[in-house]
Amino acid sequence: MTPPPAWFSAALDAAVQEGTTTVDGASIAYRAWGDPDGRSIVLVHGGAAHSRWWDHIAPLLTAGWRVVAVDLSGHGDSDRRDRYSLDTWAREVLAVVDEAGSAAASVVIGHSMGGLVTLRLATLAGSRIAGAVAIDSPVRDMAPEDRAARQHRAFGPLRVYPTPEAAVARFRPIPDQPTLDYIADHVAATSIRPAEGGWTWKFDPRVFVRDHLTPELLTRLDCRVALFRAEHGLVTPQQGEVLYDRLGRVAPVIEIPVAGHHIMLDQPVALVAALRTLLADWDHSIPHG
Repeated sequence: MTPPPAWFSAALDAAVQEGTTTVDGASIAYRAWGDPDGRSIVLVHGGAAHSRWWDHIAPLLTAGWRVVAVDLSGHGDSDRRDRYSLDTWAREVLAVVDEAGSAAASVVIGHSMGGLVTLRLATLAGSRIAGAVAIDSPVRDMAPEDRAARQHRAFGPLRVYPTPEAAVARFRPIPDQPTLDYIADHVAATSIRPAEGGWTWKFDPRVFVRDHLTPELLTRLDCRVALFRAEHGLVTPQQGEVLYDRLGRVAPVIEIPVAGHHIMLDQPVALVAALRTLLADWDHSIPHG
């Protein structure tokens, strides 16, 4: 096993605050790093994931920013609902944006399904945020985790494992890919909860029974927007071009070299460098009009 590098251990040791807000009757949990009075970044996880996928990323973005990672309903430590939708999750993110500070100065960054939530939020309320970033988010009929759930290849009824170690040993990202083992181990260990008879995953399998975001639903947004794609991820160069066209040809499409779909699991430093560069550019350039 690869020993964790110093930067990773320092990130996990960074001071973090936990909080909740209530949206449509559900308690929504979040974790926050950095100066409470700073501008805010809100990080949105993918399907069946949770806020702690960002534990090693968020502290590296705090220079000048308050960084908040949210658990969407049906995920992590947030409440479950009878039904889920992109619009509901978008309202949850906006509530956390408002809780974190000045919404007008906030940038929302989402991975995979979380990127779809982010783009939906930008469509519904783009004038209320400063920017939206979607990371390897396939805007099409069905995301990979949704397809795996519908085909009963993953995310079925939650299995109960006798020990935490047995549950963690079964952790696999969907789609599967190489990962840095110290990151995957941390994410797996924070993905489980006690259940009757043992341990199980935190997510609600019903999160995959929801609507989908297709390119036809996207229009030019009332905030800055950027699209990231992993070189070996799910968003092809052709799909990136389609999204670029749909968003008014003003959203850069940024490729992370060598990365798989779950960029924070295999190329976290490259992801942080790209995000820092984008945010610095947005600080010193004029939005298209």
